[in-house]
Amino acid sequence: MEVELNPVSRITTGAVGPPGKRVFYLQARKGSELVTLIIEKYHVQSLAIGLEEFLDELGHRLPDLSEASTDYNSDEMGLEQPLDPRFRVGNIGLGYDEESDRLVLVARQLDSEGEGSEVVRFWCTRSQLRAMCNWGLEVAGQGRPICGNCGEPKDAEGHFCPKSNGHKI
Repeated sequence: MEVELNPVSRITTGAVGPPGKRVFYLQARKGSELVTLIIEKYHVQSLAIGLEEFLDELGHRLPDLSEASTDYNSDEMGLEQPLDPRFRVGNIGLGYDEESDRLVLVARQLDSEGEGSEVVRFWCTRSQLRAMCNWGLEVAGQGRPICGNCGEPKDAEGHFCPKSNGHKI
């Protein structure tokens, strides 16, 4: 099954739950159609890095393109209810249509055989996707604090740091 939101009127990402146990979502709207997908934190982070590289390459290839805005209003970036996800995302891809000056974010579900069974395409402006990615990095950064010793996340109950000679920090 394939879903195409072209163009989205809104796209965001968010997380629900306490740090360390959060569930991340990708959500977009076109008119009355709301699509929510479960994603991983690393999808959010990788997409943000990949988008910046993609926009940089696009700027070199098409130097007359205006710069995509990074601005967003955090009050408008929250997830909409109900959170009724269609599927858990297996992988994400990114493309660009020069004629419409829109990016397409392609999210694929992986089934048990490793083949994509559902696909959702979100057609966005460069600024919409850049704002979503910047917001997503902010959301991802609100998780557990990182141990300065080993670089792993700390749990509220304490942290076993492999570099602390077996002591909990």
